[in-house]
Amino acid sequence: MTKLKIHNIESAPEGSKALLEQSLKANGMIPGLHGVLAGAPGILEGYQTLHKLFTESSFDKDELTVVWQTINVEHACHYCVPAHTAIAGMMKVDENITESLRNETPLENSKLEALRTFTLAITRNRGHVSSEELQAFYAAGYEERQVLEIILGLSQKVISNYTNHIANTPVDAPFQKFTWSK
Repeated sequence: MTKLKIHNIESAPEGSKALLEQSLKANGMIPGLHGVLAGAPGILEGYQTLHKLFTESSFDKDELTVVWQTINVEHACHYCVPAHTAIAGMMKVDENITESLRNETPLENSKLEALRTFTLAITRNRGHVSSEELQAFYAAGYEERQVLEIILGLSQKVISNYTNHIANTPVDAPFQKFTWSK
């Protein structure tokens, strides 16, 4: 089993200390993922920046959750699926959406299902999508902007999912009730 160090403010490299203080202030704790990312200040800053940019995209709370969890589940991230289940609850996302994403079952809302399907196509095929997949996404009411914003969200999730795989980041106490495995 691989492991990486989980830093706190005292053990973190100098360039990560302020970023961890920011995490503590925003979350009331330093999430384990942030503690791991602190080992390289640039990746922690990049992750936090991508997160901010993605949450400020054109997607609403349900759509953000669909993109995040579709990628988390596809990547089988033992840490991010429970964390984003809790985050979806805090964002007041319908539990049916969250459960469908965790269980890989189709979403009832056809537009959200189109978003899930297209996000999955981008993730599985590393960006190689067909004209038909792109047209189906557009037919559901999305535009080029949202194609690019999915890639933004995917960039954030690659950092977190891959880091958690290598680090075997323990699921933080507040998220443990949402434990998940593929």
